[in-house]
Amino acid sequence: MLIDSHCHLDFAEFDAERDELIARAHAAGVKQMVTISTRVKKLDTLISIAEKYPSVFCSVGTHPNNAGEELDVTAQDLIRLANGHDKIVAIGEAGLDYFYDTQTPADQKTGLTRHIEAARETNLPLVIHSRSADDDMIEILTQESGKGAFPFILHCFSAGPDLARAGVELGGYISFSGILTFPKSEDIRAIAKTIPLDRLLVETDAPYLAPKRWRGKRNEPSYVVNTAEVLADVHGLSYDDMAAITTDNAFRCFSKMPRL
Repeated sequence: MLIDSHCHLDFAEFDAERDELIARAHAAGVKQMVTISTRVKKLDTLISIAEKYPSVFCSVGTHPNNAGEELDVTAQDLIRLANGHDKIVAIGEAGLDYFYDTQTPADQKTGLTRHIEAARETNLPLVIHSRSADDDMIEILTQESGKGAFPFILHCFSAGPDLARAGVELGGYISFSGILTFPKSEDIRAIAKTIPLDRLLVETDAPYLAPKRWRGKRNEPSYVVNTAEVLADVHGLSYDDMAAITTDNAFRCFSKMPRL
């Protein structure tokens, strides 16, 4: 069994065959999926998908590249929404993205700290997007953890070793996507090898970043199998052992999500 800890099943790329791709995920052993919010204002769509499919759960939050659009969303709003539905098992994704530079750092930081407050209050994991922002992310996570611990995931990890180390030291999980499988990702595989087994998660970030076996295709939850295979190889484990480890970690991290 595997869990795709991060995908975007609400995206238009999946509208024509959502039933089929979820069936393919189940057939591949991917028994549960968490579809991740990028805009709070589109939460109803996520919830409708999660309610339709028993194996799908969701989060609530604002992607950093949309931060300026939802500055009216408060931490209390996130808390209320998260507590208001059994299918919402995480906060986010929120964070910092200085690569695309579509939103001001100030707006992104405002959004991130509100999401951290919501994660701390609900004890639901905060799904963190961090790109080209390692130093600021380390600083914020360290400062905010000093105010009170909160669960979090550094999703689709492609940053440097310092952020990975800080994430683990602060109690977070590190989630690897198809990037781990790319031939030129030796540095990411080297970092993955240093992550304790009890902090590892796997994801697709579908429809993006299909792993090597399906490179160039639209990604989907069933493809997380290839990422788990590579992660197992990095740690010198069997695929079955890595699948069991990352699944147990996912249920510990997403503590509100039942094991079906």
